[in-house]
Amino acid sequence: MPVDKSQASVLLEAWFERPRLPIILAVSRPVTKKNLASLLMAYAQDATLQRQANLVILAGQHGHATGEERANIDQLFGLIAASALGGRVALPPAHDAHDVAALYAYAAQGGVFVNPALHEPFGLTLIEAAAFGTPVVATQNGGPAEIVAAIGHGELIDPRDTRGISRSIKAIVGNAARHAVLSAKAHAGVRRYCWDSYASASIDIYRSVARPQLLACDMDNTLTGCRDAAGAFRAWRSSSSMQFVVATGRSLHATKMILRRWQLPDPDAYIVDVGTRIVFPDGHGEWKECAEFAAYLDEGWDRAAVTRIIAPLRLKAQPRVTEGPHKISFFGTARDAANIREILSANGVAAKVIFSHGRLIDILAPNGGKAEAIAAYARKFGLSLSDCVAAGDSGNDADMLAACGHAIVVGNAAAELDDLPDRKGLIRVAKHHAAGVLEGLALLDLCDGVAPAVAAAA
Repeated sequence: MPVDKSQASVLLEAWFERPRLPIILAVSRPVTKKNLASLLMAYAQDATLQRQANLVILAGQHGHATGEERANIDQLFGLIAASALGGRVALPPAHDAHDVAALYAYAAQGGVFVNPALHEPFGLTLIEAAAFGTPVVATQNGGPAEIVAAIGHGELIDPRDTRGISRSIKAIVGNAARHAVLSAKAHAGVRRYCWDSYASASIDIYRSVARPQLLACDMDNTLTGCRDAAGAFRAWRSSSSMQFVVATGRSLHATKMILRRWQLPDPDAYIVDVGTRIVFPDGHGEWKECAEFAAYLDEGWDRAAVTRIIAPLRLKAQPRVTEGPHKISFFGTARDAANIREILSANGVAAKVIFSHGRLIDILAPNGGKAEAIAAYARKFGLSLSDCVAAGDSGNDADMLAACGHAIVVGNAAAELDDLPDRKGLIRVAKHHAAGVLEGLALLDLCDGVAPAVAAAA
């Protein structure tokens, strides 16, 4: 949510006698277990703390409060009046999300966030505070103990010890150097609790428990390159029930020819032309293209516009036979590929630009690519990418190596894959070509019961 930093200043000017002081901020429902009264008493009994900071308590929407909530709000107002804290404590009757964000941001500037609950099951507000770089003082009871230990952005307190609460707040508000350290830790540590991290960790768990069901393997320099290793892979294929798909940048005709030349086994399906065609058996001894996937690639693809927009770049085209309805191919450098991406993006035209083998550039329909094709094929069998193993050596393999549940980067991989992020499930093996594929399969316990030649290659 965008934060209007001036919004906090407007609020503070209306609430406080000295609105430029840092703030002590608390945000919670006005129920007894949240222990807001102890925070207010800690502030009331410490004149030094009152000189250092103002106190802001956001305790729900007062107009909707009944029963316990109403009683706690009345208690807080009574304590403010009894301690003559008007102009130093704000207990606003209403607030919205923009107010909360603005006050978190203001508290990050020399202030502190406090959660004094008697027991807090989790402590989401401590993570919200960390996202703004705001140090915290939090109850030692419950989830905050784990959060503060993980992020390192504050102190834990006994929520029943009012003097301990004020002492911990002063140790941060009254020490600029310590505040700066805790704020930096908040910014750095909050990533532990972001949704992306949670999703990534969840995916890692799913990947770790699922036994792969499908191998999608690049051909040139992954399966080919070593005759003995190719023979060992053929032996693995003959003894494995795992589905096997070849995923290559070549055409269907060229792929079949190279597999025969290397005496490599036929796959269950072909993914060719850099993931823009899926070809599988028709049940009558022939092969047919997947019409559904072709229709999917049509979505958002304007081949004519791409051709027109990149024409000024004067790129050297690959032979016409390499092209297809959803693929345009050139020779060039990584800089050329970057230029294509930039000019297409500037003109609002969607496409994927793949650079591989140090000299090949493929412009694909936005829904194209090896990972998309593998996902489409896997769905036909009730599988997802998490159920798949990808193996490859070049830039046009990067998307499937990043997306599949497990991935094998063979030892002879091109420098284009050096920047492929490490993750659970990604294996960089030492052996080259098909021997590297088998090494990865062995590490995944997918070579059980295979011939001795396979074991030796792996």
